[in-house]
Amino acid sequence: MQPGSHPCETAAQPRLLLVDGHAYSYRAFYAIRSLTSPTGRATNAIYGFIRMFEKMRAALNPSHLAVVWDGGLAAERVALLPEYKAQRPEMPEDLRPQFDEIVAYLRAARVVSVMQDGHEADDGIATLARSAEAAGWRVVIASADKDFMQLVSAQVQLLNPNDKSETLWGAEQVRAKSGVEPTQIVDWLSLLGDAVDNIPGVDGVGPKTAAELLKQFGTIDALYGRLAEVRSDRLRENLTKAAAAVRRNQEMVRLHEDTPVGVTLSELAVAGADTDGLRRLLEDWGFRSMVKELDRARGAVGELFELKAVMA
Repeated sequence: MQPGSHPCETAAQPRLLLVDGHAYSYRAFYAIRSLTSPTGRATNAIYGFIRMFEKMRAALNPSHLAVVWDGGLAAERVALLPEYKAQRPEMPEDLRPQFDEIVAYLRAARVVSVMQDGHEADDGIATLARSAEAAGWRVVIASADKDFMQLVSAQVQLLNPNDKSETLWGAEQVRAKSGVEPTQIVDWLSLLGDAVDNIPGVDGVGPKTAAELLKQFGTIDALYGRLAEVRSDRLRENLTKAAAAVRRNQEMVRLHEDTPVGVTLSELAVAGADTDGLRRLLEDWGFRSMVKELDRARGAVGELFELKAVMA
């Protein structure tokens, strides 16, 4: 992972790490397909989540931290498009009970879990990111969801787990991925649609065509105001037919930056873990290597305190 220097970074400037909880849990579940506790409970998602989470935390060393979870689909999006995310398969039965266990780990680690019923994690992350940005903080969003590219700014970066270079994404990486600026991502996605979320786009418009249109016209408003300038008859016809859907997509794709989150930024400050509680959980799950790592870390901290006492 390459945190690097941030363009707005100062020594005392807080850094907030926001983790897409469901996304990383699913990722862990499918990355490790067979792992159980001594009592036979599935623990693959728990183990994989902890490993990924602690790796991010060690590399980025955030001053503030939260894991944000989905609390259901946004009613506004479902009202606009009843088919929104309707094609997604049911959650695997072995994964469902592991969410509570992951939250228990976070609680013992003194990491805040954020979830509000009826609100999607993306909107909670957007709200916290913009609040922290307004306060002058640096923000890193850990997720592979392309919707978060719309939030990228001088202070907000992305950690995309699909990027094996582990580079923190800024505007340069967003441009390389999409061909447009972060401020154009909502319009870019509105033209494309999103098969993952069951949002249809404009027929015949892929990522490259959408980027070319936005490079030429700047925004969807300008595109539809000057539609006669689109050279391809077929593309112009498809854009005309999809006009209402594209406008709807803008409302679907744009993240809600005023979502209730139930916490203040100050409550996300990193705190010391309940190491006894962590040890009990790790033993219960049968994570012997993690127990050893925890014990070594506790021993190192104890030695440090003893050394400070001697020097004093």
